[in-house]
Amino acid sequence: MCRLYLGELMASKLHQLQSKASQASQLVAKHGNAYYRQLLDQNKQYIQNPPTVETFDLLSKQLFYTRLASIPGRYESFRNELEYIKNMWKNRQDLKVEHAATAALFGLECFAWFCAGEIVGRGFTFTGYYI
Repeated sequence: MCRLYLGELMASKLHQLQSKASQASQLVAKHGNAYYRQLLDQNKQYIQNPPTVETFDLLSKQLFYTRLASIPGRYESFRNELEYIKNMWKNRQDLKVEHAATAALFGLECFAWFCAGEIVGRGFTFTGYYI
């Protein structure tokens, strides 16, 4: 009896989901083109005309060297944060429970993101890669 009810519930939810997907598809088909044109009109100052290989090459070099130029600032920020952590570790007797809990939760979050990245990188498998 429980399986029958669960099956009916799942079928009902599937029908609702298909209905919503159909409505969303119709909405995009009806208004998608107008939205696309409006978006391009609002952001036309960012569009490079004509779109040539030379323009692409110039933009990619600008992006690369801009990112490269930002490394010293990022390194300095990293060093400042590292010094802050070192000072906190030296004065750990003054460390409050709230700060320790925040640090532990941050470490746990970093580990969780690492695990999620590994799972995604393996094609959403837990045991290994598809061969």
